[in-house]
Amino acid sequence: MRQTRLDDFLQLEEYNKELKEEIKKEVKKNREKDKLLFQQNKMAALGEMLGNISHQWRQPLMEISSLFLPIEAKLHMNIPLDEKEVLENINKLNDITKYMSNTIDDFINFFAGDKEKIEFKLLEQINSTINIINGGIKANNIKLDIIIKKNPTLIGYKNEYSQVLINIINNAKDILIQRKIKDPYIKISIYEENENIITTIEDNGGGIKIEPLEKIFEPFFTYQKLNGSGLGLFMSKLIVENNMNGKLSVDNLSLGAIFKITIPHNQI
Repeated sequence: MRQTRLDDFLQLEEYNKELKEEIKKEVKKNREKDKLLFQQNKMAALGEMLGNISHQWRQPLMEISSLFLPIEAKLHMNIPLDEKEVLENINKLNDITKYMSNTIDDFINFFAGDKEKIEFKLLEQINSTINIINGGIKANNIKLDIIIKKNPTLIGYKNEYSQVLINIINNAKDILIQRKIKDPYIKISIYEENENIITTIEDNGGGIKIEPLEKIFEPFFTYQKLNGSGLGLFMSKLIVENNMNGKLSVDNLSLGAIFKITIPHNQI
């Protein structure tokens, strides 16, 4: 009888070991799957990012051209060049090229990937993110407001935070364009609430017309977005809730949708 119990116990122990190994394998597979989806989402954003570079650079290139046109005209007409004018144009050219270089740096940093958690100011990262996507927003005459009531220092993967912002803002932008909203706007607000730092992204695109609203966070769900991968909002929720110990939620207001990123103070 005792031997039978011992055999049962040993068999159970062996089963537990096998079960633990299976769980480890499944956890590893899920992590790899999440990593792959994260990269797919980032690559899906690449095409949109390249379009934004062209928007970002079009105006500076036109400004560079306008700086040289008067100088070229004077040279052709043998009109003496004013030294002060030339120096002013050179200074303007330096400012423009510095802006274009900073834009490229923002894109490179975003796609480089996060190696480790670092400290970063929330407002600075929002500004850097806006610099990446501002071309597409301006090109479609969308007003963008940023309201800051708190500028905390976060510790985490700053590019992941940027990716969440880009996913939500681009989603809002696409809806505003598709629905041809008059006087379109996107508003970003940062404030403190209880023990949390809150970032909200609000638009006047008419809201999300599905029930329940949380369905938009499901993978491969492409609500009214043409050529969308259906991964953006799913990955955003995954990043906020799994990597930042926070919460990402959505609600409808009278004029449009509002996304709310809640990050606890213990992440700050």
